[in-house]
Amino acid sequence: MNTQAYTRREGNKREGATASFPVDTLPSVKQGVYQALGRPSTKGVVDTLPSVRYDDCLILRDATRAGIARYLVVLLVALPLLLASCNDWLDVRPRTEVTADELFKDEAGFKEALTSCYLKLNGNNLYGRDLIVTIIEFLAQHWTSAQPGYRNYMYEAADVQAAFAAIYAAQYNVIAQANTVLEHLAAEGHAIKTPGAREIIEAEALAIRAFCHFEVLRLFGQVPRDAALPVALPYAERVGLDPVTFLGHDEFLARVLRDFDAAETLLAGHDPLVTYNYEQLDNFTVAGSGVELKDTYFGYRRFRFNYHAVKALKARLYLYTGQRERAYALAKEVIDARDAAGNKVVTLAGAEDLNRQYYALPSECLLALHNLRLGVLQDTYFASMLYLTPAMFANDLFAGQSTSVNNRATIVWDATHSVGSSGTIYPTLRKYNQPGSSETLTATILATRRQVVPLVRLSEMYLIAMETSTDMNEVNALYAEYMQARNVMAVTLTEANRMTEIVNEYRREFFGEGQMFYTYKRLGATRMLWGARDVTERDYVAPLPLTEYDESL
Repeated sequence: MNTQAYTRREGNKREGATASFPVDTLPSVKQGVYQALGRPSTKGVVDTLPSVRYDDCLILRDATRAGIARYLVVLLVALPLLLASCNDWLDVRPRTEVTADELFKDEAGFKEALTSCYLKLNGNNLYGRDLIVTIIEFLAQHWTSAQPGYRNYMYEAADVQAAFAAIYAAQYNVIAQANTVLEHLAAEGHAIKTPGAREIIEAEALAIRAFCHFEVLRLFGQVPRDAALPVALPYAERVGLDPVTFLGHDEFLARVLRDFDAAETLLAGHDPLVTYNYEQLDNFTVAGSGVELKDTYFGYRRFRFNYHAVKALKARLYLYTGQRERAYALAKEVIDARDAAGNKVVTLAGAEDLNRQYYALPSECLLALHNLRLGVLQDTYFASMLYLTPAMFANDLFAGQSTSVNNRATIVWDATHSVGSSGTIYPTLRKYNQPGSSETLTATILATRRQVVPLVRLSEMYLIAMETSTDMNEVNALYAEYMQARNVMAVTLTEANRMTEIVNEYRREFFGEGQMFYTYKRLGATRMLWGARDVTERDYVAPLPLTEYDESL
């Protein structure tokens, strides 16, 4: 990747231009509870030869099967440094091979190909690090770590450009994997025999494609309100050598919504969440759960793109683009959703989770990732790099709320943490803390309650409904319910203070989940808490990789 400095243009990309994307490879090794979650077990991870394409150099290194391990390898673009060795790559073939047609000849192959999407979402450049606790949080001025390249939006710096290029490539890696599943469903979907499985696989692949494109839009796209710096982006719907056309903001969004709508329609008729609630499907293997599934693949729906999660993501999208009535309607649908027995599908977790040290509030997650590597994240970053000063914690983050009462301040944050050799005490986020050696947890509890990265939570639906409702009595009723779950006495919201309190709650609630920068962006905020200067429209548009710029602009 060329990381030389460049001059940013008024428009990042001309509509109608084209691009192609890199796709890496990830293993899929599943066992026990991890199989139903679509995650690999803690053992048996095997490396595989990467596939390479540069210009006309293409290798389609499909999959190798060894025991329970299968690999789906999808490739598109390699870095220029690999060009010289292209012929060598072409000559190398694994001892045991399986073609794409063989992989997709049965239902298990489709499931494992879809599982690869979830594995890729957990990568360090996405929701295993950069888009939850590091780069995206630095852009929002979070933590005390200096990081001037991100805090000062120094997008011309080579290292900053390279980091954003890696994020961009990782998103399109996931998209390419989802597209591979969709393409083979169209041709070989008849191989899927379990009733409802084909529809769910298709829906999840469509939702993943829509989600990743929307995430690209939120980071690399133009500001959603009165943009003076328009940005066109590629909406990738196929895998191959053909270039992808860049689209303007409105057409790009229309395709995101088209995919979400298609996924929602498929899930409405087949997702077990239409019949059961999240808690039941987290514990469907427990005797007496009352859950009957055709396949264990349909369990643990909280960790798959599911019916209510798609609605929630659409509510997020509508709010981001200023479509308040639609955002309100969908947020309320999710809040009020009930299963076939009339029980709430999901409720605010609060003390129920936190008293058990389930710091990421998994019980109110509408969509989450199961990540085995959170212990590494915790040890590497939170132990010595990501923290607040006591003043930032008490006087700013929890201003107006007692840090001795609010259960986020007392449990989700550790205000007694000693950082560095000096022994200085700094408040540190526990959200991704993993069990100590003295804790004994079942595999199910560990996987569904501790190794959790939230992507969408019910609390966000409350905040969306509170922001978009036209009835202040309803706003205050929702606010009181929300704050009760956080063990805080709710003040009365008025039109004068509503948005101030909601923005404060976005910061408190989703610290370390990568949402605050996008909140500032959709609101067009010119000041950020802890920011050293005003923020401009240009600062809100992350740089596209240099290969994605049209030199004629």
